[in-house]
Amino acid sequence: MNYALVSGGSRGIGRAICVKLARQGFHVIINYNNNREAAIETQQLVEEVGGNAELLPFDVADEEQVNTALDRWCAQHPDEYISVLVNNAGIRRDTLMVFMSNDDWNDVLNTNLNGFFFLTRRLVKEMMTHRNGRIINIASLSGIKGQNGQLNYSAAKAALIGATKALAQEVGPRKITVNAVAPGFIATDMTKELDEASLKKLIPAGRFGEPEEVAAVVGFLASEEAAYINGEVISVNGGLYT
Repeated sequence: MNYALVSGGSRGIGRAICVKLARQGFHVIINYNNNREAAIETQQLVEEVGGNAELLPFDVADEEQVNTALDRWCAQHPDEYISVLVNNAGIRRDTLMVFMSNDDWNDVLNTNLNGFFFLTRRLVKEMMTHRNGRIINIASLSGIKGQNGQLNYSAAKAALIGATKALAQEVGPRKITVNAVAPGFIATDMTKELDEASLKKLIPAGRFGEPEEVAAVVGFLASEEAAYINGEVISVNGGLYT
């Protein structure tokens, strides 16, 4: 059985990714931090499309929680390993830099960047042993062009893109690919407070994207057809670059 772990998989883009990977035959491990009810809903959606899923709660920003949860999972699956990792967990604390607190900065960096580091470092070892793996990092348009009021988020996502390119070179010889997907404005809980009517005028496609459109790219990168794509950043943003 092929296992795929999606961090922050309970809602929005993470939920759509879980369903997409389940449709492709992966047994999906849904990570969440606090919202168990939403995670259960995602599990039910996976099962509705004929897939299998399990819940694995932990805070990606807490190294001890990450290691404890994955050590437990590995002990329960001694002959299996997680071959696909989607680093999707992320938070925003938007404000101008002059008003940004240390907590605003640290919380966003800890979840979006340190979460990637703790989780990937733990799972890439098994991928290297088996000489097979897919690591897919959910970055952002903000990490490519920067975004007013998102200094912390833009910094974290830009760093994630740099880490993607570096790790791809380290583990490529072991038949592991590492790529990033950079969504623009996607219709999720994270963007519901934004002024969609004004923002969509800036987007050549004239609308916000759907989570399933991001999930489609993730599904492709997780497939065998994407074996020669490594160290890339694929934008899903309706043509919005500047």
